Amino acid sequence: MFGLRFLYMLALVVWLGGMIVLGAVVAPSTFQVLQALQPEVGRELAGEVFGTSLARFAWVTYAAAGLMIVTLAIMALLGPRPRPFLVRGLVIAAMLAIALYSSGIVANEIEVVQQQAGGPPSRLPATDARRLRFDQLHARSEQLMMINVIGALALLFWEAKKE
Repeated sequence: MFGLRFLYMLALVVWLGGMIVLGAVVAPSTFQVLQALQPEVGRELAGEVFGTSLARFAWVTYAAAGLMIVTLAIMALLGPRPRPFLVRGLVIAAMLAIALYSSGIVANEIEVVQQQAGGPPSRLPATDARRLRFDQLHARSEQLMMINVIGALALLFWEAKKE
């Protein structure tokens, strides 16, 4: 049982830690450095780098969610069900659904807007519909990530609370 709980926790901390590192370290650093080095195209390059990072992290997210669901189910089958088993399973499933929506639908919509704009929408006037749509999608992406961070923190709290 210890090994299963360890794998569950490992997947959770990789997922949570990845979200925090991407949002608090990778994104600001990437944009700051590339914009300073190449003012003309730095923002566009940073967007490409960070977008690629998010796309690769999506696979980490799917693997973490899968491992968490499998280990939670096996723990429930082998011993007393982890408390609160159903709520944890639903939180993980909701987090996975959010990640799939964000990395699939939202990311694809962002890419379409960027293609329509012929580059980074930040170069467009503030009132341009494409820029407004990009800003809306970007904000939605950030909100979805924050919801998943909160979900992961709740799961971590339940684990830390165990005796």
